[in-house]
Amino acid sequence: MEVSCFYSLSSPWAYFAGPRLYEIVRRHQAQLVLKPFDFQEIVPRTGGIPLRTRPEPRRSYHALELDRWRKHLGMPLNLVPKHYPQDGKPAGWNKPPGWMVIAAQERGLDAQRLSHALLRALWAEERDTADPAVRMAVANENGLPGKDLQKEEMSPKVQDLYRRYSEEAERLGVFGAPTFVLNGERFWGQDRLEFLDRALRAH
Repeated sequence: MEVSCFYSLSSPWAYFAGPRLYEIVRRHQAQLVLKPFDFQEIVPRTGGIPLRTRPEPRRSYHALELDRWRKHLGMPLNLVPKHYPQDGKPAGWNKPPGWMVIAAQERGLDAQRLSHALLRALWAEERDTADPAVRMAVANENGLPGKDLQKEEMSPKVQDLYRRYSEEAERLGVFGAPTFVLNGERFWGQDRLEFLDRALRAH
């Protein structure tokens, strides 16, 4: 069984989901394929509304939910991380961490560990994952070849996979991150992991 995880390496919800998602797929002996995609490009076309363009009541509720979930899960998270640009600029600032994860996955390395470490670096450790030096350091800290992976971020293979994952996300109607897909069925959000668990159990 293959589970696809479509997400951005800037999503706090993907950060929250990581440990439980990895435990679920291990328990069911499923194959997890991490699929970072071009969130800013695809999601507005599939019905998603970027946080910075939402009315203030929705933005403040988003912060409230983040606070609830960090307490519920016991996971550290800064509600306004230092290196998360509230205006979304420069455009594409969150793409390279996703490219590094794809590079690690293609090498057969522990991409799940790297993914969670990069998300934790951004959301809990006040580190700028848009900085190549930071990404290399995070990879190295987790036993992965940071310099090699950073060099592969712009390789034709990684860039082609990123485009393919983005096209697949649009085709499937992915409008938020993280979205898990099992046999074509979508499960949007880290609070839907229980339903993914049930679906895997039923197979």
